[in-house]
Amino acid sequence: MSDTSGMPFAALVFDFDGTLIDSAPDIALALNGTLAAHGRVAVTVDRVRGMVGDGSANLLRQAFRETGAPLDEAELPAVLADYTDRYFELPADPSCLYPGVADTLRALAQAGVGLGLCTNKPERIARSVLDMIGLGGLFGAVAGGDTLPVRKPDAGPVRHVLQALGGGRAAMIGDGVNDVLSARAAGIPVALVSYGYPRGDVHALGADLVFDRFAELPAALQRLAALAP
Repeated sequence: MSDTSGMPFAALVFDFDGTLIDSAPDIALALNGTLAAHGRVAVTVDRVRGMVGDGSANLLRQAFRETGAPLDEAELPAVLADYTDRYFELPADPSCLYPGVADTLRALAQAGVGLGLCTNKPERIARSVLDMIGLGGLFGAVAGGDTLPVRKPDAGPVRHVLQALGGGRAAMIGDGVNDVLSARAAGIPVALVSYGYPRGDVHALGADLVFDRFAELPAALQRLAALAP
């Protein structure tokens, strides 16, 4: 069990895909269903890992570009609805959690740290997945890519989550550049996991620190607090 005594932050805002869960297999399943319905070939799970992070609409735009003619923007709402419905209907299994995530999050919550989720995944899908993997009750606030008119890397969703959590000293935990940019815009420090979907060298994305295993998070937060007093 990670030592969560003396936590230096009152609130933590987490990214979802690539940080807490390896969602690429389920995203690929839903995405390839939509692509097949439009006569397109499938994309691999590994390729999906490099496409995740900018929201469902941009995921679809990229997938259509890579499998044929670009997606007509006039068709985007219907295609997006098809994809999100397919994804929403998929069962999620706790096995998608990265090692150490569940125990560490529960220990943080028990220590009184407010936990929030800030993802570019649609909110209804994010909340559904959280519930199915047994983490829904741990998060005091959830912002999805469609919760507000803006999404990461804008600061709005992070600030929305922090306000819902009641404020206090806060930090962002993610895996990619959008997490760094949104944290910087919101004025809070940011740490990245090294195992996620960074789309490049995670150490070159400008985070305050990078750590390798989620169970190391409490110790990483102590280092983060010392770097950003």
